[in-house]
Amino acid sequence: MSNAVIKVQSSVIEKMKQHYSSSLTNKIPPGGLFVAKLSNCTVTAYKSGKVLFQGSDSILESSKWSTQTKGDKVTKSSAKPKPQTIYSPPDNIATLSIIGSDEVGTGDYFGPMTVVAAYVSKQNLSLLRELGVKDSKNLTDTQIAVIAKQVIKAIPYSLLILHNEKYNDLQESGMSQGKIKALLHNQALINVLEKIKPEKPDGILIDQFAEPGVYYRYLAGQSVPNENVYFSTKAEGVHLAVAAASIVARYAFVKEFEKLSVRAGIDIPKGAGSKVDLAAATLIKKHGVAALRSFTKLHFANTDKAKALVKK
Repeated sequence: MSNAVIKVQSSVIEKMKQHYSSSLTNKIPPGGLFVAKLSNCTVTAYKSGKVLFQGSDSILESSKWSTQTKGDKVTKSSAKPKPQTIYSPPDNIATLSIIGSDEVGTGDYFGPMTVVAAYVSKQNLSLLRELGVKDSKNLTDTQIAVIAKQVIKAIPYSLLILHNEKYNDLQESGMSQGKIKALLHNQALINVLEKIKPEKPDGILIDQFAEPGVYYRYLAGQSVPNENVYFSTKAEGVHLAVAAASIVARYAFVKEFEKLSVRAGIDIPKGAGSKVDLAAATLIKKHGVAALRSFTKLHFANTDKAKALVKK
């Protein structure tokens, strides 16, 4: 699909809206002003002043308007559009009632894996925005704690915490981290579907950590929700349900981390870098190498690095 983007003044956008008045649709994306569907082009205008043209006539259609404001540019998109599949979220997903799922802790040597599924109905979208729900990567842990405490009172959710002792058992039995994540996501989604019965969501959105085909192979033999299930990377920015799930998962993860620090008697760092190696070495010296099993993900390279530091 050919794409073009121009940036114009608000007065030009008003002219465009009038020009396309007979082709306007009711489905307007977040931050959008109008969407017009023409025979060979879709025109989407945004509050930022940018106008996106999509379709075979995108360059031709955009050129009609780019000359109306001095300095405006027409940019042909160089990025190849992502192939659409049955698992691609619909364009209007941000406005739908969705169960979203996300996980935290998979890349951390210390601390558990936490997975959350959360249901955000279209009626609750504005409430979650008011609570400050957004991509958790743009929030501090302090902000996340404040928001999470309000979110868990406002919407149905399911929180699953996989502590490292169980994680290590599963990993040593031959289960990959990808399969572990798939099983946890699936169970959290099932839990929320049960909680909201007889209400049904418009769809399910999973923050993608594996291709859909791989995800479903991981779940072979399991009871799996399969109606209107979508996958997306960076799904926190696609629907507030995933953003809310991520916030609650992070909040739970940080709380568990605090408990581990108290148990260990040392300040345990997050991640899997050199500071983590030093902390693990200190833990071994204080509690013995066996303590790693309940505090860490043993198959990470940090284990051998920590043991080497102890020997120095």
